[in-house]
Amino acid sequence: MVFDFSVEPEFQTKLDWAARFVAEEVEPLDLLFPHSGDPFDVHNQKSRAILRPLRERVKEQGLWACHLGPELGGHGYGQVKLALLNEILGRSLWAPTVFGTAAPDTGNAEILAMFGTNEQKKQYLQPLLDGDLVSAFSMTEPQAGADPKEFVCRAWQEGDEWVIDGEKWFSSNARYASFLIVMAVTDPEAAPHRRMSMFIVPAETPGVEIVRNVATMGERSSLDEGSHAYIRYNQVRVPADAMLGRPGGGFAVAQARLGGGRIHHAMRTVGKCQRALDMMVERAVSRRTQGRRLGDTQAVQAFIADSSIELTQLRLLVLYTAWTIDTQPHGSARSLIASSKVAMAKVYHDIIHRAIQIHGALGTTGELPLAGWWQHVPVMGLADGPTEVHRFTVAKGLLKTAEPADGLFPSEHIPPKLEAARKRYAHILEDVPAPAGEN
Repeated sequence: MVFDFSVEPEFQTKLDWAARFVAEEVEPLDLLFPHSGDPFDVHNQKSRAILRPLRERVKEQGLWACHLGPELGGHGYGQVKLALLNEILGRSLWAPTVFGTAAPDTGNAEILAMFGTNEQKKQYLQPLLDGDLVSAFSMTEPQAGADPKEFVCRAWQEGDEWVIDGEKWFSSNARYASFLIVMAVTDPEAAPHRRMSMFIVPAETPGVEIVRNVATMGERSSLDEGSHAYIRYNQVRVPADAMLGRPGGGFAVAQARLGGGRIHHAMRTVGKCQRALDMMVERAVSRRTQGRRLGDTQAVQAFIADSSIELTQLRLLVLYTAWTIDTQPHGSARSLIASSKVAMAKVYHDIIHRAIQIHGALGTTGELPLAGWWQHVPVMGLADGPTEVHRFTVAKGLLKTAEPADGLFPSEHIPPKLEAARKRYAHILEDVPAPAGEN
């Protein structure tokens, strides 16, 4: 089996353009509008005035919404090309929004494309693809986190309407969203993965109440910067055709959405880690201490070497996962996606920590991006499922295919293998004399 992560020269030219464009035109937006919710605030006229022409330039290059197939206005580039592009986009907070690949809109667009009716696609998908609005994915709950078996937010049918009642936690960008995709229990007596359904809920629907917008690390509650909503759905009524997919199909819809999100997070983390490594190396040759450059000390050299090695390993794992998604049967990459998620969280933690150490006190301040990235480290360990859960996925996948050893000892037990080897080559061992001094 040949693993090929190369791209044709024409696409490499596009990647080179994207790298320059992000560095020169997009990264300044990170400084002007630095908060995590800013890229999704469609009501900020100043940021939108800058954003619109940048998006047009991306579209002219054929790089808009690259995660989509041609039938949805994308180019069907595949996951390897998307990984290479996302490495570049991961260097900037605003780049995914400029290129039409920002979460949670990407995942919501994908499930609308896969499970939506023609009317749902017309009303919600196309404006989402055009970048005219943003959406939210409302799944996790205060008492349950991301465990769907513990969800209690429910929906029931009354006439030609569904009534949704319950609370949801950590619904990203809900304060800016035009609509929300909500998972609710519709059949409490069904098997755990058949209990829930998905609904499309316009944000202005009566009963949709944002209890508060929760500030995460790096956001200030005092300035109302929180971008993850705690929501109460208080007897929210939506029409019968608001269901996305089939009754009881909510878990399947969620899984279809989350797999792509996990690998896309890993792709972008590669780019952010590369930027941190670039900062480390620059600092090492720029700053002196004790009469020599930082880069001449063994501790700093070890930081740089370990970071480079770990980042290369993560990058190759992500590309191999992307290649598997592109070329192998559906579902083949499940353990690899989980592996990428686990590795991403650790590598991101370690590289950002080393970069801060090399920059000293300056690394802890708001005058470099490192402090903000460090505050984001725990989020990446939890986004789209805790790291520990993905470890279990990897282990269970391996254990499922393993066979127990025959007998009392492991299959690599040397005594029986040695006996078998002697029998296999007995005719040679008996005919060829042993070297002097050997029996």
